[in-house]
Amino acid sequence: MGVPRPTAATRWRCTLCGNLTRFDVTRTVKAVEYVHLDLAGEPTVEERDVVSETIESVRCRWCNAEDQIALVDRPDTSG
Repeated sequence: MGVPRPTAATRWRCTLCGNLTRFDVTRTVKAVEYVHLDLAGEPTVEERDVVSETIESVRCRWCNAEDQIALVDRPDTSG
């Protein structure tokens, strides 16, 4: 089971220390990429289509907590 992804209305918050801005995110991505190789053989990804993505874990960068991350509402900035 993955960790919920923040939306336009929510964000992550560490319930242990209050961090809202710094997290280590471990995720699994399945993607189709168009790779262009130059004449020397150096690859450049020119297009990337993400087929699926799962966030496996989110760890707070401040206090190292992994099981204390929650989704909270973003502040209303409409004025």
